[in-house]
Amino acid sequence: MTDISEAIGWRSHLPVSIRPYTERETLAAFFVGVSSGFPYAMLGATLTTRLAQDGIDKKSVTAFSLAFLVYNFKWLWAWVVDGVALPFSKRLGRRVTWLLLGGVLVIAAVINLALVDPTASLMATAWAAILVGVAGATFDIVIDAYRIETLKPEQLGPGSGMSQYGWRIGATVASSLALLVAAKWDWHWGYAACASLALPAMLTGLIVGEPERHREVSQRKGAAEVWASIAGPLADFFRREGAWLILAFILVHKIGDTLSQLTVRLLFVDQGYSNKEIAIYDVGIGFWAFLIGIFIGGWLYARLGLKRSVIWSLWGMTLPNLGFAMLAAYGHTNWGLAAAMGFENLTSGIAGVTLVAYFSALCDLRFTAAQYALISAAASIVGRFMTGGSAGALIETMGYVNFYVLTAVLTLPGVVLFWWMMRTGLVDRSVGSAGTQEPDGTTVTV
Repeated sequence: MTDISEAIGWRSHLPVSIRPYTERETLAAFFVGVSSGFPYAMLGATLTTRLAQDGIDKKSVTAFSLAFLVYNFKWLWAWVVDGVALPFSKRLGRRVTWLLLGGVLVIAAVINLALVDPTASLMATAWAAILVGVAGATFDIVIDAYRIETLKPEQLGPGSGMSQYGWRIGATVASSLALLVAAKWDWHWGYAACASLALPAMLTGLIVGEPERHREVSQRKGAAEVWASIAGPLADFFRREGAWLILAFILVHKIGDTLSQLTVRLLFVDQGYSNKEIAIYDVGIGFWAFLIGIFIGGWLYARLGLKRSVIWSLWGMTLPNLGFAMLAAYGHTNWGLAAAMGFENLTSGIAGVTLVAYFSALCDLRFTAAQYALISAAASIVGRFMTGGSAGALIETMGYVNFYVLTAVLTLPGVVLFWWMMRTGLVDRSVGSAGTQEPDGTTVTV
């Protein structure tokens, strides 16, 4: 399909490094990313603020974070998105019809959460939050599949960057919009207003259309075929050479980063930072540093290719933890806080682009939805289960400085594993058709 922007010719006036971000496919990744980010925000700080303002006790408020676990189990039903054709799929395309259904489900779930009253029934609010998690996770499954299949292999880097931009902007807009509307009217209207953020992805599907690289699996007719659709994505992945080594990398590469992020606010509180200082030097500077990091990540991917950009970003994930150790040793300093959080968000933005691009490239185009759901869940679920309960105890035993040095050391297994995979050629041999196959079926190198 001809790119409209190419036909106009305006992109020829842009710097070469900017042009990949203005292509039709990467712009589509941005808009679907906006819709992917907002349901997560509805369950995060926004719901916490609403419950706290309604006078709900802290223990009950923190328990609502369990709704996030739904995202880690989305792989259980992701196969349905690959294997089931909805009505009108022949006219609109299978991915587009699922995109529309996912958007409708999210809108309905968010409005349902808007209508419940936590002071009247905390249980009803909990179920409403879980429904938002289920709908949001389903929307994520479809959005990830649509993004991967819309982008060409050479666009996975900048496309992943644009998706990350969209996700962060969608989450930020949702959080801000809900607070502003709730302050003027009430939380019911605040949540209802945010439901409109599902529309960018839905409209993108209708305008851009079905991905050219989408490959449909065989039609499901009986129990054996249904089971094959469930087991097929797993079987395809584990048939690859070095599959267990790749899985080990996916599981361990973020443990050190997750440990540090779980505890950084505890460090700030213990060092006496005020809410205003945290808002300015953590949230404010961190937000812009993250956006800059996303751009750098896309540039690195385009300049160095998949393998080298990933290995450099993995090394980059090690250094911020040492910065936290230095901050813990030095004590209260706004410049130190700004530097530590700015650098952490910068490297997170870079790694977010390169690693999302790599994980996207691992997918087989026949099982995009199911395989990416499995990979993304594996990348986060271990960190949440293995480190969430141990971080506080480690700090009490070791102190902050030694703890953050330990988190830096725990990033090294991921670096070593990926370096070995590069050295042995396993990275190239393990990439799926999403990372090598053009829309016309020709194969390209990573």
